[in-house]
Amino acid sequence: MRVPGGVKHARRRRKILDLTKGFKGKRKNCYRIAKQSLLKALRHHYVSRKLRKRTMRRLWIVRIGAAVRPYGFNYSRFMGALRRAGVGLNRKVLSELALRDPEAFAKVVEVAKSAP
Repeated sequence: MRVPGGVKHARRRRKILDLTKGFKGKRKNCYRIAKQSLLKALRHHYVSRKLRKRTMRRLWIVRIGAAVRPYGFNYSRFMGALRRAGVGLNRKVLSELALRDPEAFAKVVEVAKSAP
């Protein structure tokens, strides 16, 4: 005996098609293709969240390196000096300081220079 799909069936499909709103061509309105596109898009989205963390860290490192060069440091020596001086600022904060508050960053560099 054939059981009609009904409300459950339609809801399940509607959920997928709502998530693919904005996709191009059949990817947005043909259920089979939309489902495949959505799975791939969600996989890319998951991976991109991990990659964003890597790219942000790389950006912070580049910013810090560029900011300490005028003071006669390179990035690795500066970070080593900060560690020896006992400064607990992370890369994100250091790069924001270098970008937004150069005077405060200069003081941090002085602390690093006075480290043993």
